[in-house]
Amino acid sequence: MGLIRLLFNDPGTFILLVIPLLYSVIIHEVAHGWVADKMGDSTARWLGRLTLNPMRHLDPVGTIMLFLFGFGWAKPVPVNFGNLRNYRSGLICVSAAGIAANILLAFLAKLALSTIHFGFSSPFGTVLYYLFRINIMLAAFNLIPIPPLDGSKILMGFTSRHFQYTLQRLEPYGFFIIIALLYIGVLDPLIAFFQWLIMFLIGLITG
Repeated sequence: MGLIRLLFNDPGTFILLVIPLLYSVIIHEVAHGWVADKMGDSTARWLGRLTLNPMRHLDPVGTIMLFLFGFGWAKPVPVNFGNLRNYRSGLICVSAAGIAANILLAFLAKLALSTIHFGFSSPFGTVLYYLFRINIMLAAFNLIPIPPLDGSKILMGFTSRHFQYTLQRLEPYGFFIIIALLYIGVLDPLIAFFQWLIMFLIGLITG
């Protein structure tokens, strides 16, 4: 994503980007908790995680990954799916909420770029551009159907209990699997497809 290059080439714009970028992952997590609360599980609210206070959400490794590679994570908002009024639809909606939040942020950034006509060479134009691209990347990355990413839980909402159990057993090793697959490039075509699909849908709306 060129963020490290941006830090050295234009530190002022990089500093402007830090806050909206960090809030991209924070809003992703808060969206999970907010939808879970509306669907019957108040765990996140009880634990004080339905807040935009970054100190309640930021994960050091996930934040570093965000700035190095353009995708990262905050501390997961706790959700007890057993408390949801409808397990399957709750699993799908709660898991999709974070992805939807990132797509909405990308849409708003693209809309601002299209309507206000910030030049890409201006600091605010650069911030909006990176905000758009990184939220697209976050949404696409989280759509990967490998635990613990949201795509796996969305998939679980449509599958049998046996398959759900199989995916749940993979979850402790999920990030190691994802990092290995990213390293050898296996996931690149899937992420690229998800990015294209999201950008295509946003393009249909924004023109």
